[in-house]
Amino acid sequence: MIKLEDILDLINTMAPFDLAEEWDNCGLQAGSLNWEVKKVMIGLDVSLPLMNAAKENHCDLVLTHHPLMLKAEKRIDFNEMPGKAIEMAARHRISIISAHTNLDKAIDGLNDYFAAKIGMQKTKVFYNENLSDTPMDESTGIGRIGSLEKNILLRQFAKVIKEKLALSHLRVIGNMDLLVETVAVCTGSGGSLVGEFLKSRADVYITGDIKYHEARLVEQNSKALIDVGHFGSEHIAVDLLSEKLSRALLKAGMNIEIEKYKKEKDPFIIV
Repeated sequence: MIKLEDILDLINTMAPFDLAEEWDNCGLQAGSLNWEVKKVMIGLDVSLPLMNAAKENHCDLVLTHHPLMLKAEKRIDFNEMPGKAIEMAARHRISIISAHTNLDKAIDGLNDYFAAKIGMQKTKVFYNENLSDTPMDESTGIGRIGSLEKNILLRQFAKVIKEKLALSHLRVIGNMDLLVETVAVCTGSGGSLVGEFLKSRADVYITGDIKYHEARLVEQNSKALIDVGHFGSEHIAVDLLSEKLSRALLKAGMNIEIEKYKKEKDPFIIV
């Protein structure tokens, strides 16, 4: 019998949980380490539609990128999220695990996957904050920076990114005729690293959730930024988690069915 504890150990080899940011909540969100796992549903967010899909498809585990809870809840109301998801997890024995910033920072994690998808090469960690005296692994950290196979105009690069990420829209800051050679990326919300980008050798920064004043700062420094949105930069996590878990299960000799939840959409509607 394959237990949830076994799957959690496998995920830890793919994206070590000790890589997670201090503010983050990775790992087991709800369930029991002793529950059996035969089928996994993988999604981006822990949502009611996802939990219902897991129930209908007889899944024992929901694995997501975004955690069910990022901060301590003062009450658990079974009539609303996240309480409803917890109630469903308990009633139907559906465990919930999330791999968030640990997956973002890991070797061959989400940022590496994103960088490869848009054609980046020779990538290195973009930002690695170390506030302790303990040496850090320079191959893990926030974001990635690297070069393109050949230089390309910003306007053309934006079209490439839309195609590679299957996006209907994105936002571009900077001179559309800027020649792009070096690129920095950070999946999710990367506004806090705009200052690091401006100090770097990168010509363009690709991330999500950019604010107005951050955009102006990039513009004033004659650099470029492409805001693909939070969802736009991370919906590919579903495919990545599926691929990595499939390989880990095969290597471990475990036979578990994996299903990807592909009905999630960007919450922002452009009108």
